[in-house]
This record gives sequence, C-alpha cells and structure tokens, in this order.
Amino acid sequence: MTQETKKAKKKQVKKEKTNQKDEKSEENVKEDTSENIKLKYGPSVTFPYQRVWSRSALIFAVLFIVWYSSRQGKEIYLAKQKEILLSRTVNVRCSSDYEAEISTYPECVPERCGRIVTDKLVSSTETDVLLKMAVNGLNLAGSDGGASVLDLHSGALSKGQGFIDIYTLPEAKEVFDSADFAIYKVAKTKIQHAVAHNFGIPSNKIFLTKPTFFSRMTNVSAKTIHDEYWHPHVDKETYEFFHYTTLLYLSDFGRDFEGGRFMFVDKNNVKTVIEPRKGRVSMFTSGSENLHEVERVQSGTRYALTVSFTCDPNAAISDPNYRIKWEK
Repeated sequence: MTQETKKAKKKQVKKEKTNQKDEKSEENVKEDTSENIKLKYGPSVTFPYQRVWSRSALIFAVLFIVWYSSRQGKEIYLAKQKEILLSRTVNVRCSSDYEAEISTYPECVPERCGRIVTDKLVSSTETDVLLKMAVNGLNLAGSDGGASVLDLHSGALSKGQGFIDIYTLPEAKEVFDSADFAIYKVAKTKIQHAVAHNFGIPSNKIFLTKPTFFSRMTNVSAKTIHDEYWHPHVDKETYEFFHYTTLLYLSDFGRDFEGGRFMFVDKNNVKTVIEPRKGRVSMFTSGSENLHEVERVQSGTRYALTVSFTCDPNAAISDPNYRIKWEK
C-alpha cells in the first residue's frame, strides 16, 4: 500500500467521524429545544373525561336554550303599528264551542273562524270623535286602578273601585251631543257589516250585544279584579252570548303608550300580536280558538272601543240614543 493510499484512508476515516459528530450534535440540539419548550410551558395537561364533559356542557346549553325559548314563547306579528292594512286575515280552526248552537242559529254561527285586521274601515274623523267621547266620558270619573270602562248603552262608568251611571251626572250633557251618538252608530254599523262580510254571514243575523264599551288602560296598579285586564281569556266563556268580538283602537302603540299590545295565545305558547294603531279594527270569532290577552301597559294611556256581536236576538242591545238618555 502506497503512502498516498494510506493518507486517503486516514482522511476518509476522519471525515466519517466528523459527520457522525455533526449528526449527534443536531440530535442533541433538537432534544434540548424540545426540553426547553416543555420546561417553558410545562407538561401538557391530560384529562381522561374531557371529551365527555365538553359534550355534556354543550348538550346542557342546547337544552337550556330550548327550555328558555319554550318558556318565553314565540311572537308572530299579525299587524304592526307602522303598517297600514287594507285587510289581513288569518284563518283558524273553529273550536267545539259553537256545536250546540248550530241548529239554533244556522245562518250565524261561524263555519270558519279567524282573525282579521283592517285600517281602512273607520275614518280618521270618526275615530277622532270616538276618542273625544272616550276621553271626556272617562274623565268624569275613572277607576282607582289601571283599567276604566265606559258603557254608553247601560251608562256604566268606572269610579273608584266600583261603577256609577254616567247619565245621572249633569256634566255628562256638556261632554256629549247628538252628533257624537250618531258617529258612534255609524262606526258600529260599519264594523257590523265588516264582520258579516268577512265571516260569510248575513249582517241582519248578528246583533250588537253587551258589554260594548270604551276602555282606558294605564300602568296604575290594579285595585280590584276589574283592573286586571291582562289575564288570558276566551270571550265566549266570559260572556255566554258572544259570537264575534271586535276592537277599534283609538290610540297608537309606541306613541301614546308602551306595552298594551293585543295577543292571541296559541299552541306551545306562540303569541300572535296586534300592535294598536289609531283607527285600526280587529275582528275575531269569540270561541276558545281565539284565546287572547292584553299586555300590561308600561306607560302612557291606551284607549279602545270594544264592539261585540251575538247570534241570539234575545241578547241584543240597542244603540245609545242621546235624546232618550236625557229625557228619562
């Protein structure tokens, strides 16, 4: 073996040893880096039931949302205050409340039930006159609680925690005149024909019935059961002779008062909402298919006129007459 070959072999061996050292050095650097990271941030936390608990928390959150939503109910708007509606109708299935009366009042008992809203039935002039009658009449007395009524047919007017006859008050002659009563009759007749048209019955087969009245609602605390207007109820259960209920709103939700929205209460606590608008008329069948409530008034004053109709001519009431009332 020549001297040059020996030198070449020594160089090769030296090179291989150098490469091995470099590789070991890189491995050591990687290990050191990994150890430094572990030391810096600490060992990773392991929790054997972490996935189970996270899923349980997610399921609990979903169930809470479902429960809260069902507790609060859902609101569907039939009519908002800012809308101006020619007519909007929602049909609902009639309850069995009318079955016993079908043979007695075949042309009047509803074959189809529903809810109707219109802003084009009673004129603004007529609405202004009716509002004036409500304000002036109710200002003669009024309930101690948050709900006062004035029934021009019977004369019943809320006062304190009871009622008086408005026609016994001398000052009542100063706040009403014969033109007011004429406008009242015109509005009532328009509503009666609208009910007949929308529910497909002859207008001469439905009759005005009691109670038909003005109402004033505020946020004053209730003093008697008569002031608690917000409880869900069915008109036909409260008033046996009711078949069709209507409301003419005389003030504006969101302007004259807050709260006080009208709500139909349906299955699963779904609420169909009508926001009162001055001059707006709502009409609905009076059976348990139309369970409803009025939201508590939060501020301001809410005025409305309830006009009710029956199929029973024996339960009919006459229109109030200015001259007759004060000539008694």
